[in-house]
Amino acid sequence: METKKEETKKYAKKDITEHISSEHKKENKKKCCTGKNFSLHFIFGLLVSIIIALLVLFVLIPSLKNEKQPRLDSEKITSKIENFINKNLMKENGSIIIKEKAVEEHGLYKVMIDVGDGRVFASYLTKDEKILLFEGIDIEEVEAKNATEGDENPAIVATNIPKSEKPKVEVFVMSHCPYGTQIEKGILPVVKTLGDKIDFELKFVDYAMHGETELNEQLQQYCISTQEETKFIPYLECFLEAGDSESCLIEANINASKLKTCLAATDKEFKISANFEDKTTYKGQFPPFNIYKEENVKYSIGGSPTLVINEVVADSGRDSKSLLASICSAFETAPEECATELSPAQPTPGFGFATTTTGNNTASCN
Repeated sequence: METKKEETKKYAKKDITEHISSEHKKENKKKCCTGKNFSLHFIFGLLVSIIIALLVLFVLIPSLKNEKQPRLDSEKITSKIENFINKNLMKENGSIIIKEKAVEEHGLYKVMIDVGDGRVFASYLTKDEKILLFEGIDIEEVEAKNATEGDENPAIVATNIPKSEKPKVEVFVMSHCPYGTQIEKGILPVVKTLGDKIDFELKFVDYAMHGETELNEQLQQYCISTQEETKFIPYLECFLEAGDSESCLIEANINASKLKTCLAATDKEFKISANFEDKTTYKGQFPPFNIYKEENVKYSIGGSPTLVINEVVADSGRDSKSLLASICSAFETAPEECATELSPAQPTPGFGFATTTTGNNTASCN
């Protein structure tokens, strides 16, 4: 049996061991909890720092970008453009006039200049001041305009034409002038559309630039139009295709006997053949064709083609749409035929019925 003293020591030692063990567990628990709190605080602090950094960058980057863009010095840019153009482009042709100083537009510097003839143009300088551009096309404006107008060409209508109940329409041409045949091809659909609502007559310039062939053809067309009027338009349509008068006489069923008689009488009356042989009668280097001499003088006809409406020379487009509009403008009260939609395509010069959407309405044989 253990003595009481030994038993007391035994329990004292046990208590000490249990106390140390308990304190050790508390310490470990404390250390564990302290490490976990530290991790949470660290993560939270890191997130806050990242957010603050992003906010700083969000605020600063745009301002840094703006600082890199060159600021407009209007006087400097204007002077640079003016000096460059005068020194390198104008040279001995004078100097440009600055109409508007430099402004920023579409990422470029723009200056409005007058080159000396009253017309004002825009000049553009890139912001690195290395490339100079002239004028510019506003894409949105052009697209909007085209969307409004479509692909249709507007009619070119004669102005200041006096009005009448039945307009008188005279077209002066040379039978082999390519621009004469051009307007003939344009006006035939108009003549067929308006019919007897107008007084139409094809006439000839008082000289021929395309030799004896032209003199003979004009004489022949005159006789067909006066002797067999209803057959003239079919004959002319055929002739304008390829200039083959022989086959067109057959196609239009022209009376050969009537034609022969008329040719002889008209040639004798107006001395077509005689004047061709007598060069003293020539207008410059070209033989005369005097059947419509009086009208040529009256209207001062200077070349082929010339359109006259109600005895006034008319400046019209040569496409059917323009010619119809020009002639219809001469009615006191336009008939319903004037609302007919005719082609805006311009006939090509010469023989054949090809058309184009572009071309020259002013070219002539003179």
